[in-house]
Amino acid sequence: MNTSTIALITGANSGIGRSAAVDLAIKGWTVYGSMRSLDKGDRLVEMAGEAGVADRVHPVVCDVTDSESVNRAVAEVTADAGRIDVLVNNAGVGGNGVTEESPIERYAEIMDVNLYGIVRCVQAVLPQMRERGDGCIVNIGSVAGVVAAVGQAPYVASKWAVEGMTEGLAQEVAGFGIRVVLVEPGLIRTAILAKNTDAANDSGAYDRAYRRLFSFYQAGLADPGHPSEVADVIHSAVTTDSPKLRWTCGWGGPELTAAKPNVSDEDWVALGAIEDDDAYAARFTELFGLDI
Repeated sequence: MNTSTIALITGANSGIGRSAAVDLAIKGWTVYGSMRSLDKGDRLVEMAGEAGVADRVHPVVCDVTDSESVNRAVAEVTADAGRIDVLVNNAGVGGNGVTEESPIERYAEIMDVNLYGIVRCVQAVLPQMRERGDGCIVNIGSVAGVVAAVGQAPYVASKWAVEGMTEGLAQEVAGFGIRVVLVEPGLIRTAILAKNTDAANDSGAYDRAYRRLFSFYQAGLADPGHPSEVADVIHSAVTTDSPKLRWTCGWGGPELTAAKPNVSDEDWVALGAIEDDDAYAARFTELFGLDI
């Protein structure tokens, strides 16, 4: 029987998921990296081979928006490895848009992956973890689930929902010996950033919001976190002798998560009323300790 840690990582065809799959295999884990189609996993297999861990990284088909696909993937991994010790819910999509101009369909599309996808995977894996009285569920959130990134209303809504669901889940399963971890990365250099350039602004009324959104990303992209940072956090969160619910990393992650509890609602709302972009940036830095 495989005595190494058995992990299922969703969204492992690129970015954080792919890096985590390889990095955790290097640390001795047996990793099943999921993706919607195996032809998307060529680079994962290549990277695992280059790192000398091809025997510990296994692509598996899983579409997190399809309950049957999720259940098949969990059954396949369990049949092959005997169990799943760690579930890493990493699959996610981005999306820009202010509340007024983001179609309900856009909200639904993002929630289906970022929130419902996590729920589907958790529901599929929990029965075996409860039976064993052991296991760890790692949900990849975002600093956008802590600080509401302006101009990203659908994405923010999904990540705030992940925060609430994860907090509740952690209490629900604590009595079964199952741990829950929420990782809140800041900006990490992944393909999702390159894709995240849309800003419809149909009315033309939200130029200011989108300028500030892209200015924030521009500042972070000067020195973004590397996906391997997230893998290191996942490993530490799962193996630590001093478990905690929330972890962060990446550009802006530590600053934003540390400062947010000390920023009043009034100060947050007033920030949006500042007309001059330079004055806005200066006040943002004052409140959050992050130069944008």
